[in-house]
Amino acid sequence: MQEFKHKPVLLDECLSGLNIRPDGVYVDGTLGGGGHSSEIAKRLTTGTLIGIDRDMDAIRAATARVREATPPGARFEALHGNFHDAKALLKSVGIEKIDGALLDLGVSSYQLDNRARGFSYQGDAPLDMRMDASQPFSARELVNEWPEKDIARVIREYGEENWAAQIARVLCDRRKLAPIETTAQLVDVIDAAIPKKVRARDGSHPARRTFQALRIAVNDELKPLEQALDDFASLLKPGGRLCVIAFHSLEDRVVKTTFHRLAHPCTCPPSFPVCVCGKKPTVTLITRKPITASDGELEENPRARSATLRIAEGV
Repeated sequence: MQEFKHKPVLLDECLSGLNIRPDGVYVDGTLGGGGHSSEIAKRLTTGTLIGIDRDMDAIRAATARVREATPPGARFEALHGNFHDAKALLKSVGIEKIDGALLDLGVSSYQLDNRARGFSYQGDAPLDMRMDASQPFSARELVNEWPEKDIARVIREYGEENWAAQIARVLCDRRKLAPIETTAQLVDVIDAAIPKKVRARDGSHPARRTFQALRIAVNDELKPLEQALDDFASLLKPGGRLCVIAFHSLEDRVVKTTFHRLAHPCTCPPSFPVCVCGKKPTVTLITRKPITASDGELEENPRARSATLRIAEGV
């Protein structure tokens, strides 16, 4: 198995944002390579750290790394699952309330660099994109079986791609001749659909937005996110912190609007002199604007360039 390399994004900012108590209970909802978790674990004495990931490769690789960093009096446990189901997963190991949680919504470096996973538009690999390799639905099924209009909608909504309709049309024409089986075949489709002059003007790779869109759809990343944030907020003890790192505007928008709703839940008309709806805040906002990577971090880790960190605190 390829080594699970991982450079934790916004590490210092997350550690500061979590305001870690040595005896606290913390959750890394996206364990990944264990970069963030290892540093959280080092700051515990008698506390507990639970790592959650739907990628068994991540769990196998990160468990040894994090356990090595965990002091003798502290507890670390890795759970296979989705952070969307954090409430049930934590209850299964006897945890009802937490002092903090971290969610890193990006794809790990390992998943991008391991060609067999099919996340990257660089090189050639089977068209997969599953974060949990045990799930049956992959990008191959999506691009070869979904109707053209649904493929166009996914690329337009999740990738914010202006050429979504053209890409879906070319893709469906190509799959009539032979199935789209690899990432290189998909890149060829995108190249054929987007005019050369447009590709020349765009500073990023022309396939970036489509690959992002398919990954989000395959892994159902956006729809359950708001509820998951609600659940984590409800798990926080007073003063507990929830740190969320997003990597594109769609995710960050969900985090921003959910945090704002949790901090300002009142639905009374502005004309009412006092609140009568009875809805109370469950969090306060620690970050009014998102935290982004420093110039120094960007030099060391270019993948941090689109990362944004938002922090809320339980009340």
